[in-house]
Parts: sequence; structure tokens; C-alpha cells
Amino acid sequence: MFYFIYKRLIQSVFVMLAVAFLAFSLFRFVGDPITQMTGVETSVVDQERLREELGLNDPFISQFGRFTVDMLQGDFGYSFRTRQPVAEMIASRIPATLELGVVALLISLVVGIPAGVYTALRPRGVITQTILMTTLIGISIPTFVIGIMLIFLFGVQLGWLPTFGRGETVNIGFWESSFFSIDGWRALILPAVTLGVYQLTLTMRLVRAQMMDVMRSDYIRFATARGVPMRQLYFRHALANTMVPVITIIGLQFGGVIAFSIVTESVFQWPGMGLLFLESIRFVDIPVMGVYLVVIAFFFVVVNLLVDLLYVAIDPRLRV
Repeated sequence: MFYFIYKRLIQSVFVMLAVAFLAFSLFRFVGDPITQMTGVETSVVDQERLREELGLNDPFISQFGRFTVDMLQGDFGYSFRTRQPVAEMIASRIPATLELGVVALLISLVVGIPAGVYTALRPRGVITQTILMTTLIGISIPTFVIGIMLIFLFGVQLGWLPTFGRGETVNIGFWESSFFSIDGWRALILPAVTLGVYQLTLTMRLVRAQMMDVMRSDYIRFATARGVPMRQLYFRHALANTMVPVITIIGLQFGGVIAFSIVTESVFQWPGMGLLFLESIRFVDIPVMGVYLVVIAFFFVVVNLLVDLLYVAIDPRLRV
């Protein structure tokens, strides 16, 4: 087990270095940050002086090496646009994105897993066909369209829920949370549902396919012949074996929710990392864009490591 974790950690280091290199390389072609930082009245001499101060005249290898060494030391540099430490900017946005992602993932699991089990056990029922048709429509509509529809219905027409922002938050040490206020929960519902619809469909269809496959296996037939109660057969034996591949998708879904919440945060003006990333692209804020991608890659690496460990905990055969 310790060797397995050690090997994964070594692989993770190389993954992070590769992501940092790609991010730093690609963002050199998104534009000139100096033209975004200065106005038309700024002289060429002042622009060159600023470029020299920021190290933009240095060779690419020198810039990337300085970027990597600083990150390994916990120094993520300063924003070209605001001149604030990038670490503080990212840290102030992480709670909003994580809370949005956790709630969206919980919605997809709480609804998707029972729906997947139900549609697998009753594949020809009217309710099953209705669920499958509804989820097919949900997965076919782009996320931003779903968000706009929810805003129009529940925010504009009915006026039940706020349409933008995070609402009231409560500071818990370094964490600014929406979970401890009613206004925060009201603001969280619409973006979480918007972000969770696509994940819900994937979860339901995967659970359904795996459950139907498991129900056709020999040991399920033997358990049925022995008179094992159907509830125990479904949820203790069949569902437990169904969850092994589902855990992989759930882990990747959480990383995807964090990474691809950009559109949802933009539609609802949710003050998370995705919205910060869009603002950084607009102003060619290369340090913020690079650190954002590295942080997202770190989330994926940690989630994949936890998924691998859950495999070992759920399936005893993998411990060998």
C-alpha cells in the first residue's frame, strides 16, 4: 500500500510539472499583458521598463524555471492586473467553487444513484421511460442554456431565488461559507442545480448500465435461488458491486465539476475560481491563468489518488 501511494505521488509530481509547462507555454500566445495594463498615453519607454520589471524580456526557459521554483516554494507571484498576490486571489475564490462543486455533486449522487437503480430494476416501466427521456433532454441542452432557463423561471418570473452572486456568507476562520446562512443557500440552489444536471445524467445512466449487467450475473441468480430477500439482493449484493466503476466516474466528475464550473459561474456571476479565470483571460493576466490550471490539475491528481485508495477499500481482490 505504501509503495503504491509512493509511486502515485511520484507520478503526480511529473503530471503537475507537465501541466505547469503546458499552461505557461500556451498563455504566452494569448496576448501582450503590457497593452492591457497600460493605456494609450503610456510611452514606449515606460512600457519597456514595465516589461523588464515583470521579467517578460527574459528567455522562456528562464521565465518557466522562475515560475516553477517559486510555486514549489509556495510563491505564486503577483497578478499583472491587480498587483495582488495570486495565492490570496485564488484562496479567496476556492471556497465558493468548492461549495458549488460539492453541492452539485451531491445533487447528482442523491438523485442519480436511486434513479439508476430504479430504471435498471424496472427497465420497461412508464416511469423509467419518462426518466430516460428527461435525462436525455437534460444532457442535450448546454449548461448555460439550462442556467438561463432557471434564472428566467425561478428568478424573473416567480422571484423565488436570486439570480446572481453568492448571497450572505459566514466567515469560519480562513473559510468564507454559504452553508451557514439561508440567503447563502438560496443563492446556491440555481447554480448547483445547473452544474449538477449533466453530472446527474451521467451518474444515472452509468449506475443503470452497471446494475443491469450485475443483475444478469450468476451469483445473483444463485442468491435468488437460495431465497435471499430481494431488498438485500438489490442493495447489499448488486449495488455494492455496481459501485466499483461508478466511483471512478464520481471522482472524475468532481474534478470536472471544479474545472468546468467556468460557464456556470459566469452565468450566475458566482465569485469562484472559474469567474476569476475568465477575468484573467480578458486582461491577459498570465500568472493567475497559469496558477489556476495548476490548482485544477492538483484537484484532479488528489481526487484520482483518493479514488484509487477507495478501490482497494471496496474490492479486497485489489489488495493483492
